[in-house]
Amino acid sequence: MRFHSLPGSKRYPESPGEYATALERYNTILDELFAGTEVFVVTADWSDTPDGPAYHPEPRQALHADGVRWWNEPDEDEDDPHAEFHTHTRLYADRRPWRHGCADELLRAVADDRLAEVFVTDTDLRRIHHPYDGGADVILATPAERDQLRDRHADWLSTHPTGL
Repeated sequence: MRFHSLPGSKRYPESPGEYATALERYNTILDELFAGTEVFVVTADWSDTPDGPAYHPEPRQALHADGVRWWNEPDEDEDDPHAEFHTHTRLYADRRPWRHGCADELLRAVADDRLAEVFVTDTDLRRIHHPYDGGADVILATPAERDQLRDRHADWLSTHPTGL
């Protein structure tokens, strides 16, 4: 399910008030999903080799300094001799108790489109909050849980027929 971070489906905050609204919407959903639990906060970078230097490592390194390498995923079969270039997505994670505002620096960088591929998940990987510039995609464990969250924040949903 997709929630918009600003009224009217506006994509980028431009004022202190709009930043406050975006962060409050992100944190409201995150609080409802994870209050009183531990979460993984995950960020990503990319390289042309599994262990090579990252493309555009900032601001990920500065904003997620506690993230440790968790996973490496090639974009395609590394052994394909016909591929001219391979990209490796590397995920970094840290485990922390969820508290309102504990990821605000990352969320603000996402809202500004300075950082992509951030997500927050419970330690069982059953609920995922994936913010993007303009909102957040949320994956929940059951349809009933999804429907309850959707109904509580119906005014944050897209009016587009597809929900996007």
